[in-house]
This record gives sequence, C-alpha cells and structure tokens, in this order.
Amino acid sequence: MALLDWIVIILFCFVLIGIIVWVMRQKQDSSADYFLGGRDATWIAIGASIFASNIGSEHLIGLAGAGASSGMAMAHWEIQGWMILILGWVFVPFYSRSMVYTMPEFLEQRYNPQSRTILSLISLVSYVLTKVAVTVYAGGLVFQQVFGIQELWGIDFFWISAIGLILITAIYTIFGGMRSVLYTSVLQTPILLLGSLVILVLGLRELGGWDEMMRIAGATPVNEYGDTMTDLIRSNRDANFPWLGALIGSAIIGFWYWCTDQYIVQRVLSGKNQKESRRGTIFGAYLKLLPVFLFLIPGMIAYALHQQSLANGGFLPMMANGVHNADAAFPTLVAKLLPAGVRGLVVCGILAALMSSLASLFNSSSMLFTIDFYKRFKPNTSEKKLVVIGQVATVVIVILGVLWIPIMRSVGDVLYAYLQDVQSVLAPGIAAAFLLGVTWKRASAKGGMWALISGMVIGLTRLGANVFYSNAANPSQNLFKAVFYDINWLFFCGWMFLFCIIVVIVVSLFTQAPSPAKIQGLVFGTATAGQRAETRASWNKWDIIHTMVILGITVAFYIYFW
Repeated sequence: MALLDWIVIILFCFVLIGIIVWVMRQKQDSSADYFLGGRDATWIAIGASIFASNIGSEHLIGLAGAGASSGMAMAHWEIQGWMILILGWVFVPFYSRSMVYTMPEFLEQRYNPQSRTILSLISLVSYVLTKVAVTVYAGGLVFQQVFGIQELWGIDFFWISAIGLILITAIYTIFGGMRSVLYTSVLQTPILLLGSLVILVLGLRELGGWDEMMRIAGATPVNEYGDTMTDLIRSNRDANFPWLGALIGSAIIGFWYWCTDQYIVQRVLSGKNQKESRRGTIFGAYLKLLPVFLFLIPGMIAYALHQQSLANGGFLPMMANGVHNADAAFPTLVAKLLPAGVRGLVVCGILAALMSSLASLFNSSSMLFTIDFYKRFKPNTSEKKLVVIGQVATVVIVILGVLWIPIMRSVGDVLYAYLQDVQSVLAPGIAAAFLLGVTWKRASAKGGMWALISGMVIGLTRLGANVFYSNAANPSQNLFKAVFYDINWLFFCGWMFLFCIIVVIVVSLFTQAPSPAKIQGLVFGTATAGQRAETRASWNKWDIIHTMVILGITVAFYIYFW
C-alpha cells in the first residue's frame, strides 16, 4: 500500500464519519425511527441499500473464488434482478398494508403467533452462525491479503482487521440505526461499483481482452460431459450444478432471500410509500445485474491469468495441496494489478461492502429480537426503551458473531458453498409459507406453521447428515443416506420445497380456514377498493418499461452463456 492509497482511505473514512454524525443528530425517539429510518426512505436509498446489503464477503471472496474455480456455475444466483421485481410488484402491497416491522410479524398477521416465533428463531440463529460470522471472517481474510500483513504488534493481522471492522460498523449501527445503513449505502455503493469496474477493465487489459478469457476458460472442462467453465447450463448429470437443479434451486433460494428475508425486505419496509418502495426494488434489480461482471468475471480473469503465467509460478497463490487458491482471486487482482491511489479506492469499496453488509445484519438482527421477542412479552415498553434494547441486542449479536469466527475459519476455502448449502435447506419451508400465504386464501394458520416446522426439521436433518457422512470413514449405504446425503443439494432443495407446499395444502384442508377479516389485504383477491386504488396509483408505464428492460437483459445473459 502506497502513501496515496492511505490518503484515499483516510478521506473515505472522514466522509463516512461525517454522514454518520449527521445521521446520529436526526430524531430517533421511536422504534420506527431507529429500525426503519422513520419509514421515509426514497427509491434511491432503498435500491442502493438493497444492493450494498447484498454485496458482502461471499461476493468479494466467495463469488470471485467460484469464478476462478468453477466458472459461470454460480451466475444463476447472481443474475437474479428479476427476483427483486417480484418483491416490488407482488409483495410490496401486502407488506405495506400490514404496516409490519418484521417478516415474522407479517406471518403472525397472516397465520398465528407460533409461526412468528419459529421464523424469528430460524432467522436469528442463521444470521449469527452464517452471515455475521462469515462476513467478519472473510473481511479479515481480505484485508490480510490486500495489505500483505501477517502480524502487527505480535498479533495475527486477521484478528486486528476483523475486530476493527466489527467495532467500526457496530458503533455507527448502534447509534445511527436504519438511517445510518441507508445513507452510508448511498456513499458506499458507487465506490464499490467504481472500484470493481476498474478491476474488471484492468484485468481484461492485462489478460488480453474478453475473447482471451473466454478462450482459456472455454478450454477448461468442469465435468466429463463436455461442459466447460464458460457454460452456464450444464449437463443434468453434473455432480454439482445440474441445469434443472440449478434453475429450480436458485429460484427457491432467490425467492426466500429477496422476497421474505428480513435482511433484505427491511430496506423496502423503510420506504415512505408503495411507489418509492417498488421503484427502490426496480433500482436494486438493475444493480443486481452487475455482480456477475464485477466479481464472478474477475474471478475467471484471475484464473485465466494464472493459466497464462504457469511457467513463471502462476498468478494466484498456491495452497499446501498444490492447487491454486481460488478464494484469493479478488484480493490478488487488487494487490497485483492496481496502481497507487486506485488500489486505495478499491480497498474503500471492499471496506464499504463489508461494512454495509454487516450494518444491515446488525440492524435486522437487533430488530428481530426487539420486536419479535422483547416487545411481545413486554408490550407496554416505551419507544425510547425499545431503541435502547435494540442497541444492546446489536452488541450481543456482535459478540456472538466474533465467538463463532474460530469455528468458521475451519471452512475458509468453501465459504460460498457453505452459505449456499445452508440457504438451500433454510429457504424451502419459509418460501412455501409465504408463497401460499399471499396467493391462497384457504391456507390456514396451522398449514403455514407446519410448513415452517417441517422445513426446519428436514433442513437440520440434512445439515446433520452432511456433517456426519462427510467425516465418516466408509459409511454404509442405507435409505437415510440416500435421501438426506446422496441427493444433489439443488434437487434436494426442490423436493423439499414441493414437500413443504404439500404440507401447507394438506394441513390447511384439514384445519379451520382463516376468517375473511383476518386475511383482508394480505392475500390476493382480498384487498378493498381503496387498497387496490392505492396500489394502482403507485406505478405507471415507466415502471413497466424498466421491468421489461431488466427481464430482457436477464434473458440475453442466459442466451449468451447457454
């Protein structure tokens, strides 16, 4: 790191501090002010926050690493701007009418209190054990690679950077709340986009252009069925990414993540009205088209550069087993290709992505605890005290995330696969409960509740089987292993989603249907004339045009990389 790089980083930090100080001076007396920014966010802030919250360590390390190891396979999960459109066009009216703070609270209105509790528990545990810990772990790893420092003051630099990242982010999240997340995202998003674009351009220039990358990656086989790194649609016999499983699995995981996960939907709930919330999702959908090119393609570029320079020791660092370290793709590009000043800007972009992702996690987790647990048991708690409880909850979540890091370090080279595997068994039950909840009037309280319970039990069984059979020596073949371990993870996600849908239908048909009053405005066909008029007034022809453009780009992408 040159002096100019440090100057750029310091300037970025000063601007960030200025925004945070300004946010902290804003009125935040109520829980709505603190957790949802007073529900007055505009489409720019919502869209930028959706994107910045989504882009975290799993992209900077995992997605670029996936590009360097398996090519275009993970693009199914990243070219999902169309999924955010479902949030805007289908779910925003229901969430807006319900005036809820959290997704578990919505399920309570639609189903029952037990459904709310189940979803709250699943969300909190998954945030602490996966998103918080993985983001912090990978953040420490990135900065150790970029700065090239192994130890400082006799302490592993990984821990210095990881803890420093947590403390800075926690401070402005605790005191600034949702407004700090929204407004810092407006600063962080363009820096991240610009920095990653510079990486893409300089990487292609160093390599010799797009065609050279496609030539090298296209000559690298990924299975015995003729597929290469440039193939998005792979043989259905592929062990990792069969095309049918990839389409089904990515859609289910995407639906859960973009339309029902508190982590993302909370950005939309902060909108001042349906119009701003929907346009925020459209803007976010445009931005979501970019990660494939800003992170996955640079990973493929790093792989191609490595192949070009094998005679000189290679471009990527090598691991102890003699294989190139794919997860080091993005930080290696930063360290080796960027000139002074630009490197500092890209480091700011990395810092911005990690901080924004962490801030969103902290705010969403503390909100789930405060609203879905504390306030339910102490409903007369004052608004100011709820804000304090949310701040304390953030501190606790930070501590739990740090304590989990040593365990997460053991999965360092498979971060992206680890996250997707967990999400593939987390998503189906929740997705089934929400999907039928807003599309089928007959879906009963117990139907939705048992879908959540079934999904949780099956998911934990699958994860347990993965841990056991992955470490067992010569495990015997049996029905349990065949069902819960041998089935491809993407097909398992699809079958699990279908099973949870059937659970909702069967249980609902044998239990009491919800009353019309309970589901009014929460299910298709139940909105009042006034509610329908409000939703219709919130969009015009330009919203439709932009939606069609996003869908057209998505189709074009699939055709090109087919």
